[in-house]
Amino acid sequence: MNWWNALLLFLLIAGHTSLLVTLVNRVHGLPLPCRTLKNLRHIHDLLIPLFPIILVWFVGLTGPKLLLGGSWHEVSLGWRLYLCLCAAGTLGLLWASVRYLTHRPPRQQRASRSEVVDIAKELGGPPLGEGPLLWLAKTPCNEIFQVEFSHHTFVLPRLPREWDGLSILHLSDWHMVGTLDKPFFERVTEMCLEHTSDLVIFSGDLLDRQECEEWLPETLGRIHGRLGQYYILGNHDWYLRDQEIRNHMHALGWHDLASQVIHIPYEGRTLAIGGDETPWMGQPPRFDDAAQHDFRLLVCHTPDNIGRARRDGVDLMLSGHNHGGQVNLPVIGPVYSPSIYGSRYSGGAFWESPTLMYVSRGLSGRHPLRLRCRPEITRLTLKSPEPATT
Repeated sequence: MNWWNALLLFLLIAGHTSLLVTLVNRVHGLPLPCRTLKNLRHIHDLLIPLFPIILVWFVGLTGPKLLLGGSWHEVSLGWRLYLCLCAAGTLGLLWASVRYLTHRPPRQQRASRSEVVDIAKELGGPPLGEGPLLWLAKTPCNEIFQVEFSHHTFVLPRLPREWDGLSILHLSDWHMVGTLDKPFFERVTEMCLEHTSDLVIFSGDLLDRQECEEWLPETLGRIHGRLGQYYILGNHDWYLRDQEIRNHMHALGWHDLASQVIHIPYEGRTLAIGGDETPWMGQPPRFDDAAQHDFRLLVCHTPDNIGRARRDGVDLMLSGHNHGGQVNLPVIGPVYSPSIYGSRYSGGAFWESPTLMYVSRGLSGRHPLRLRCRPEITRLTLKSPEPATT
C-alpha cells in the first residue's frame, strides 16, 4: 500500500465532495422549481458515495494502481483533468475551514448569551407527526428539539438615542410540514411569550404544507410586539398558495412587508422597515432617500441580497434561509447553505458597512436534521452610541 497516494486520493475525494456541495448550495440560492432542486439533490446523494468507489477502483487498484505503488504519470488525461478540478475543490474546502475557524462576532456586538430548551424532554417525548423524512428525525445526535434562545446586544452607529434598548424578536424558517408536530411549535411560542419585545419579525419560510395554516392561531397568532409584528415569506412559501398564507397572517394581526417600505413613528423618530422576498417573489423594496426616517431595517429571506442592502444604506438586515448549515462539522464548519455565497453567511452576525446583518439559523426545516447546529430563536437588543440622558 502506498500511503502517500492514499492520502492524496482521500484529499481529492474530499475536494470532489466539496464541489458537489458547492454546486448544490449555489443552485439552491436560485429561483428554480422544487422538482429541479430535488432531482439535483438525488444526483448529489448518489455521486458523493459513488465517486470514492470509482476512483479507488479505476485509479487506485486498477489502471495506474496508485494505491499499489503505481505512478501518477500513468494516470490518463481525462482523470488528470478531473482530479485537477477536485484539487481546486480541496483548496476551496481548506479556505472555507480557515474562514470558519477565524470568524469572530463583529465589534458591534457587545453582549451575547443563550439558553437551550429540550422540547422533547419537556413534552415527555419527541413531538413527531406524520410528515416527510420522519426517519431522518430519528438520526442519532440530532438536535432538532434542542431550541436555543439567543440574546444579542449590538451598538449601531445610526440608532437614535431615543431608541436605546430597542428590542426585536427575530423568528425565521419554521417550515411547518408535519414532521415536527404542532406541540413543538406551541412550546416554542410559549418561549417567545416569556419575553416582551418592541418589534417581532418573521423572515420567511413559514410553511411547507398548506394544511399547517391551521396551526397559526395557536402559534404565531399569539406573538405580538409593542410596535407590531411584521413578516415576509420565503422560497418554500413560494411553492405553496402564498396569497392564502398572507390572508391568514393578516387576519392574525401580522403586517406583510413584501416589496414595500413601512414607516413606523416611535419616540419622535421614524423607523423605515422594508421587506424583500426576491429572487422568488415580488420586487426589492425602495427606500426613499427623500422620506423622513431615522433608521432603516430590512427583512430579507436570503442573506444573498446583502450587497443591495448596503447600497440602500440599510442599518440592520434580518435574514434566515441558510439554517446555519444544518450540519456543522468540526474544523470544516457549516456544510449545506442554500446561498450563492455558500456557507459564508450560514448563520450569525456580520458587519458589512454600513449594514449589520443577522442571519438566523431558523427553527425547523423540511429535512429534520441538525448536527452541532441547534434551531434558533433570537432576541436582539439595539443600543445607541449616544444613550439617551435621564
